[in-house]
Amino acid sequence: MNPTILIVDDQPDIVELLKLFLERDNYRVLEAYDGMKAWEIVQSEQIDLAVIDIMMPVQDGFQLVKQIRSVYKMPIIFLSAKNQDSDKILGLGLGADDFIVKPFNPLEVVARIQAQVRRAYDFNDALPVSSAPPTVDIMIGGLKLHPESCTLLLEGNEIELTSTEYKLLKTFMEAPGRVFTKKQLFEKVWSDPYWKDDNTIMVHISRLRDKIEVDPRQPVYIKTIRGLGYKFAKKEDFY
Repeated sequence: MNPTILIVDDQPDIVELLKLFLERDNYRVLEAYDGMKAWEIVQSEQIDLAVIDIMMPVQDGFQLVKQIRSVYKMPIIFLSAKNQDSDKILGLGLGADDFIVKPFNPLEVVARIQAQVRRAYDFNDALPVSSAPPTVDIMIGGLKLHPESCTLLLEGNEIELTSTEYKLLKTFMEAPGRVFTKKQLFEKVWSDPYWKDDNTIMVHISRLRDKIEVDPRQPVYIKTIRGLGYKFAKKEDFY
């Protein structure tokens, strides 16, 4: 079954342009022109990814994404004329997986949609291949990552993660003590070339810290190495 993409924008010409390019690549496209209508569609349809504008009537994109993230884990891409770093940081902080600024190249938008859908399918495919060896849980401190089910436990309690947060944490926990540069993290987790997109990395690191650290301002798991990048704590750090 072809992936279903929801496009939410109050400008019909943008919706039609993206719909044309996506349908050419055999995506199923649903349309909404305000946040309230989009929320109705999200609740009634199986959506694989949503592309959402910020400035819309009735309910804006920020409100819509916050509402979606309270229930659903689908990939979300903001597509907006708002191009300030503060807007990007807020959008990513609310749970969006990517942020594209208008005006845009529709081929780039389609490519980013394809990348996010591919990652989402990889993340949700939790069943191991029959011939593959069983995966092993990764335990560091009070954290237990279970790759087969793509779940995280903190002191025995399950922590909800987005697909990007899971892949970022898995990258860290598979190599405790290793220093990762922002470029290495971005290219491994996002599978895209790194264009000094520091905001994306910083926001996702911050969201992870909020979920796993007792005090995110004094992290014990994800540590910043100034001038280099980040590293994850080793098992022996907790003995």
